[in-house]
Amino acid sequence: MKKSPNTGSSFPSMGGERGGSIIKLIQQGEHQQQDFKFCVNDSRKIARSLVAFANTDGGRLLIGVKDNGSIAGVRSDEEYYMVEAAAKIYSKPEIPFSVKQHLVEGKTVLEVKIEPSAERPHFACDENGKWRAYYRKADENLLATKVMIEVWKRQKSPKGILINYSDDEKFLLDYLTQNLLITVSKYARAAHISFYRAENIIINFLALNILKMNMEDDKASYCLNEDFDRHEWDAGALSGKR
Repeated sequence: MKKSPNTGSSFPSMGGERGGSIIKLIQQGEHQQQDFKFCVNDSRKIARSLVAFANTDGGRLLIGVKDNGSIAGVRSDEEYYMVEAAAKIYSKPEIPFSVKQHLVEGKTVLEVKIEPSAERPHFACDENGKWRAYYRKADENLLATKVMIEVWKRQKSPKGILINYSDDEKFLLDYLTQNLLITVSKYARAAHISFYRAENIIINFLALNILKMNMEDDKASYCLNEDFDRHEWDAGALSGKR
């Protein structure tokens, strides 16, 4: 293994794994857990992909592969250093990653693997120096919403999530038992509460996996998680465990 002179991080030497496994991955195309990059010439752009994978379900970045799946190969070790900069300098918190080299048709493809992170939200630094969170949906890296970011923060908080199971929370569960979806605005109006309170309740329920978020055309709506057991939840509330 060679060593980066600046960070001490290691990267695969030339002559890594050969062909078959990477061909099967490329044949899958781009999807929620896989992205192709023809080359790496901007660490900030790569940071978006790394952050999106870390904030969602993890995934792999195949560098040296065109959007249509044809293999271009990487030019030099410089691609590794660009990925390392994306993960360590242009991502916050830093994102762990692993790298394999695959030799296909005499060309080198880098496979960069990212695990789903318990430290989310991760943020990527854009061209203007602003830190933005991203998530992965299908084959796209999308800007995370304020609600998503707050949910991730609460899920990793050492203080846990405290809910006062009041009539407002009951209203939301009752509504979603009878209806498929609700937005924050609609919930606030129907329950006669402030937008801030409605949003806070929904964030808590998302963090506890009681609700799921649906994003369509940049608009968020919420539904009950199919694994949520209302009877068990109400029994816990009555016994004082909520």
